[in-house]
Amino acid sequence: MRVLGVDPGLTRCGVGVVEGVAGRPLTMHGVGVVRTPADAELGQRLVAIEQGIEQWLDEYRPEFVAVERVFSQHNVRTVMGTAQASAVAMLCAARRGIPVALHTPSEVKAAVTGNGRADKAQVGAMVTRLLRLDAPPKPADAADALALAICHIWRAPAQNRLQQAVAQNRLQQAAALHASKPASQAPNHAPNRAPNHAPTRAQDHAPKGRTA
Repeated sequence: MRVLGVDPGLTRCGVGVVEGVAGRPLTMHGVGVVRTPADAELGQRLVAIEQGIEQWLDEYRPEFVAVERVFSQHNVRTVMGTAQASAVAMLCAARRGIPVALHTPSEVKAAVTGNGRADKAQVGAMVTRLLRLDAPPKPADAADALALAICHIWRAPAQNRLQQAVAQNRLQQAAALHASKPASQAPNHAPNRAPNHAPTRAQDHAPKGRTA
């Protein structure tokens, strides 16, 4: 499984590609950051993020894209920028038919470090260890993107089993509901019969002549 992790942001959008399966050593194929100038117009910054992510999709051909789920913060402006960059990443993936998964920061931290409240230094250290890197990726946005990819690789099998179980349960409920309904019977309508009118003779309706 090859996953592109995206840590969304307007100024720095972390991206990282990891390949592997749960329970086996993972391999990093690439890591970096898509940057946009803070003084640029918003639309231009979003276009730049789109172009950057498209280049990563072209080069690495991931099977999945894992994006950090935006959560509420005190800084509304930061949340809006993160949400906009996140939407661009999801759009790029959906346009190519690549499945997108969203993971919260606490899910990623718990998957990578075992602690949902781990700080960025702990996440970076574990990413370095798990991918057998010489040093933690810089900046932290890049390390977070790799952590997202790792999280999805490890969580995807359990999520797939859960989704299959939910789908099977819904099918069983639908079948039980259908079986409990009485079989509908077609209404019994008597065949329509043509009205029985006695034939009339033309002479009965002909005007009568006067008698002398």
